[in-house]
Amino acid sequence: MSQGKEAPVAKILNYGKLRYQQKKRQNQGQSARPSVKEVKLRPNVGEADYTLRIERAVEWLGKGDSVKFQIRLRGREHQHRDRAADMLDRIAQDLSTVGKVQSLDRRALIVQVVPA
Repeated sequence: MSQGKEAPVAKILNYGKLRYQQKKRQNQGQSARPSVKEVKLRPNVGEADYTLRIERAVEWLGKGDSVKFQIRLRGREHQHRDRAADMLDRIAQDLSTVGKVQSLDRRALIVQVVPA
């Protein structure tokens, strides 16, 4: 046998494992589809918590996910629905730079923001 020519190389492998890895690689690109992230707040949430939620929402919107903010009222908080509605407006205003409001429901106290 001459030194200049390379002998063909045969590789023995598990066909089931090969198919599984190919399928996994193929599905990897599809798994990154946008989803809806939910954030639940109370009307008298602290400023630090509010800014943390907004920052996280900005991050999600940057990745292409949509964000749904829901303000939950309990007990006597129902008497101050106007504060909750003001908070919804504030959320929409704060996220207007990175996303656009898809729906704003003052009755259900929900605002949904999609990436711009």
